[in-house]
This record gives sequence, C-alpha cells and structure tokens, in this order.
Amino acid sequence: MSILVNKDTRLLVQGITGKEGMFHATTCREYGTTVVGGVTPGKGGQTVDGFEVFDSVERARQKTDANVSMIFVPPPFAADAIMEAAAAGVELVICITEGIPVNDMMKVKAFIEDLPVRLLGPNCPGVITPGEAKVGIMPGHIHSPGKVGVVSRSGTLTYEAVWQLSNVGLGQSTCVGIGGDPINGTSFIDTMSLFKDDPDTEAVILIGEIGGTAEEEAAVWIKENFDRPVIGFIAGATAPPGRRMGHAGAIVSGGEGTAEAKQKTLRENGIHVVESPADMGNKVAEVLG
Repeated sequence: MSILVNKDTRLLVQGITGKEGMFHATTCREYGTTVVGGVTPGKGGQTVDGFEVFDSVERARQKTDANVSMIFVPPPFAADAIMEAAAAGVELVICITEGIPVNDMMKVKAFIEDLPVRLLGPNCPGVITPGEAKVGIMPGHIHSPGKVGVVSRSGTLTYEAVWQLSNVGLGQSTCVGIGGDPINGTSFIDTMSLFKDDPDTEAVILIGEIGGTAEEEAAVWIKENFDRPVIGFIAGATAPPGRRMGHAGAIVSGGEGTAEAKQKTLRENGIHVVESPADMGNKVAEVLG
C-alpha cells in the first residue's frame, strides 16, 4: 500500500508550458507517473512534448479525469491556481511554488476548508511512492520501494533521509514533503494519520525544523495514536533567535520553536531523536533491528 499517490494517480500539471513545469512534468512521466496533461490559460488546444494543454482545470478534468494536480504557477498567481484546482474537484493539489504571500494562503485555507480536497505545500518538493508514482521535484532514482515512511518540512533533508535509507537497505513506502511556509495545507499530524492507516509502513522518519509548534503537536499525537517507531530530526539547532533560515516558517520568536524545545518534546513522547542528519538512516535500521 501507499499514501497520497500510487499507480492510479492521474496527474495534471498547472503551469506546464513554463520551463520548470515542463521539465518536472517530463521527469514525473519518465518515472512512470501517468501525466494526463497540463493547464496554461490561453494555450489550450496545444500539444507540447506529448502533453495536451488546456485553458482551465475544469476543462482538463472533464477530458482527462485527473485526480492530482501539481502547480508550477508563479507566486502572484499560485493561490488562484490552487483554488481553481480545488473548485474543479481535484482530490489532491500539490503546490511546488515558493514565495506565495501569506495573505494569499490565508484566502486559500478559507476557500478549501469545506471542499473535498487535500492541499500539499506550498513551497514543497511533493510526494513519491517509490516504484508507483512521483509527483514533485525529488530525484526519483535515489528512492526504493519499502516499509519506511518519510515526512518532512525540508526537501533537501528528505532526499538525504531517503539516500541514507536506501544505502542501509531500507526502502520507503511514501515520502511526503509538507513544505516550510507559515501557512500550508497538509500537516505532520495529517500525514502521520495517513501512515497510521497504511499497514505496510513499519516506521516513519519525521524531519522538522525551528519555528512554530507543529512538531510538538505531532509528537503528542504520535504518543497517543501511532504504534510504530518514529525517528525524528530537527534542523536549525545553530540558528540565531529571530533569524529566518531558508523557509518562511523557520523563525524562532518569544522562546518558542527552538530546536532544543522541539527535541525535548519529541523525546518525551517516545520519538527516537537524532541530533545529526547523518544518523537518520542508521537509527531507523537500529530501531527496526
């Protein structure tokens, strides 16, 4: 089994005629994902590199029955793209775009609240179920099918965790990048809930970072609800207070959101915390025996 994407995924790429959209639509197709087309307003009716282009998500859905959308629309227009996909009935919207204004994302959250759609991101690398489907910008070749789930706020550290797991002979069930913006769609708890319902996920690596309280909230949820091993790493231990480190959400203020506080809470709730990202793979191997 898997979570979020699999062999039944029918992927639509919003912003497909842009450089990034076309490149990653192609790499997803090469991995084996069924990419059914793309959307660029004003360019409907064209076929580019074998991809049919539509003027709107609604029209694309009618023609292709797409159930997942991947967004490479520029930041000023990305929020509208998310809401367009949600309104058209796409079940899973994965927004790769970074730099979307916080106010725009507040409008998105309000808009999709009562709709049957899951948003992943923005500012995320996407999601991959090794051997089945890749929807995002991650390097597919480092992944291998297996039993360890990965959920992370950091794309780069997701790839590092996967590389380490593969090198110690542990494949991955599904790897999910939730993004590092202050306002995003799917949370750590949302993702862990999905892993809980996947009997083939035997352990999970949870990669957090400074800023906010999402990791602490997830730790409490894990202790009460998740019965398999979780290995945790918190990035940003050396970050100066009040300094943003890469992600817009990675900012420490008022004594909250420090790496030390997060590590302490994770440990108190039974999570196996490593202090160096270089230890993630070996720790999973040790815990699983």
